[in-house]
Formats: sequence, structure tokens, C-alpha cells
Amino acid sequence: MPSTGPSTTPPPVHSHVTDAIKAPSLIRLSDTMVLARFETLKVYAALGAVRALLAAGTVRPGDTLVDSSSGIYALALAMACHRYGLRCHIVASTTVTPTIRSQLEILGATVHQMPVESDLRLDQHRRVARVQELLRANPGMHWMRQYHDPVHRLGYAELATLVRAAVPQVPLTAVASVGTGASSAGLIQSIRTHEPSTRLVGVQPFGSVSFGSERFPDPDAIIAGIGSAIPFDNVRHELYDQVHWIGFRHAMAGTIALMRAHAVFAGLSTGAAYLAARWEAGRRPERMHLLIGADTGHRYVDKVFARHREALDMDTLEPVEIASLDELAPPWSTLPWARRAHPPSTGQDLHPAAVAGPRGTSCPGTSRPASAG
Repeated sequence: MPSTGPSTTPPPVHSHVTDAIKAPSLIRLSDTMVLARFETLKVYAALGAVRALLAAGTVRPGDTLVDSSSGIYALALAMACHRYGLRCHIVASTTVTPTIRSQLEILGATVHQMPVESDLRLDQHRRVARVQELLRANPGMHWMRQYHDPVHRLGYAELATLVRAAVPQVPLTAVASVGTGASSAGLIQSIRTHEPSTRLVGVQPFGSVSFGSERFPDPDAIIAGIGSAIPFDNVRHELYDQVHWIGFRHAMAGTIALMRAHAVFAGLSTGAAYLAARWEAGRRPERMHLLIGADTGHRYVDKVFARHREALDMDTLEPVEIASLDELAPPWSTLPWARRAHPPSTGQDLHPAAVAGPRGTSCPGTSRPASAG
């Protein structure tokens, strides 16, 4: 994808900002690695979901959409509601920054932010409890359920088309941090329709139940948007070929290295994925590795970028290669997941169906805390 000179094609004039920012900038990091760098990845999820709900008549212009979010999904949903004449109510994590909150309010969203809380699991529980209170008081609201409703995967088919055009006829590996699971599932399912051999590598923080690392709480884990305190229905375990678990200090190393080497200002989850992608590319140089960069680095200015002198040297870091979750250990482990539906462990069954009931549904009376997005 090197530039071949000035384009003679006139640039499009978009009717709404969501069309302008939804597609990523594609940046070559090496001969075997390309970064898809988003301003906010979840515009695809929000637009795809809202369009599908409107088309089905599930919601109508003027209705109120409500959901819990740690930031980037909230902004994407507020923009989608702005575009299609819907009202938006966000129950925001304590980690949502004043910058994002101000944008939400200007876009017309009602924002209920959780009080400052050091325990992000408690923050998750409080958010979902608040959503359920709102639904009881306002039965006409539509709960988007970004963590569980597969409608959020639909928008990523457009991203898959873009990827296939950018890297045609090349064996591909997608490397993505896993939050709700909608982006990696939507992307890889669409790509595998044409090329089933495409690999999917997932990246997780320690302390997340999504891929069985909850017994390793990371006190420095501020990687907003990935991992979860409970299973998410949109995480399709059987789609993943490899999983990496990466701690905060290693993710910080990847984030700073990405900016130092390539001038890319991206979020902490992108830094973690960059670390994993570099290792994967070294092991499989015959493949092109597409690194998903979900958002910019603005929310990490103080806790990551201002501390750049403390960052570990990424070139000195290597994962421990494990054969089962029983061997999992910080600060960086990797496991061939091999498209299993269940975690490869002799311990507790952590498949979402064991906790959450059928896909797309919630068990009656169960709180559904969530961190991603």
C-alpha cells in the first residue's frame, strides 16, 4: 500500500461525521505488519446496530437508546443517535474522561456517570444495575446491550471489505484486543467467508474472565475497553487461533514503542496488540498481520505517555508459551487457542453459555457487568 503519488480522485464530501471517521487509516509498520488505526473503532458497531434496529422497526426516530460504556462506544452511539434522530442515555464508567463526557453532552446524550471507584468490577456492577433501574422506570427505552447483542457485529462487514481490498491475496492474521468481542467476531467471520485460513489473535488483560485470567488481578490494569468481569455473549471463543494475556507494564511498553518508532499516538489496548503482533509476525513471516488500533491515546496522556521514560524496552520482552490455562502467569503469556469453544484448562468451565444462557439473552435476575467500550 505505498503511496504512488497524488490522487486524481476528488475526496468525498460526507453528509455526517460518522462516515468520515468510521474507516481506519492503514499504516504499514513493516513488511509483514499493517496497523488499522481508528479514531474510534466502535462507530462501525454503533452505526451497524442502529441501522439494523431501525430497519427492523425495533426502534423508531425519537426513541431513546441506553447502554453502559467506558467511553468509546458511548461516543460512537451518541454520534449514531445524532445522525438518525434518536435520543441517547449513557451510564458511564468512572473512567470516562471529562473530554468524552463533554462531547456526549453536547451531542444531546444524557450522561449518568458512576462516582469515583477504585474497584472497576464494582463500577461495572453499578453501571448495569443503573441501566436496569432506568429500564424499569422507562420501559420504552431500548437497551443496546453492546456486550451481548450480535447486532453489533453487523457493521464490521464493511471493515472486512476494506481489509480485503487493502491486502488482497495475502495470507492474513488479524490481531485484536478483545473487549465486547463484536469487532473481532464481525471482522473475522466476514473475512473467513472468502478466506477460511485467516487467523485471529486475541489480546487480553490479566484479571478478565473472557479468556480465563480472572485469578490474576492486575492492580495497574487501566486498559479501558478490553477484558470483562463476566462473560460476554459477543465473545465467540471458537473464532480465535491464539490468545495473548498482557499486563499493564508490557502494554505500556508497546504503546510507547509504537509512537517512538512510527509516530502513532494510540490507546493502551493498541500498544498491547502491537506487542503481540510483533511476536506473531516474527513467528509467521509468510503472513500479513493486521493490527487493530481501536482508539487514540488521549485518555492515557497522564498515566502512560507522560511516563514514557519509565517504559520497558519492548525488544527485551518475550511471552511465556503455555499449553493450558493452568500454566497462565503474568506479565505476558500466550496460548494456541485453536478455535476452541471452551478454555483449554482442567479448571472451571468459563464458556459464556455456562453463565449467560443462550446467545443474545440474559438470565432473569442476573446482573450483567461489563467493562469494554
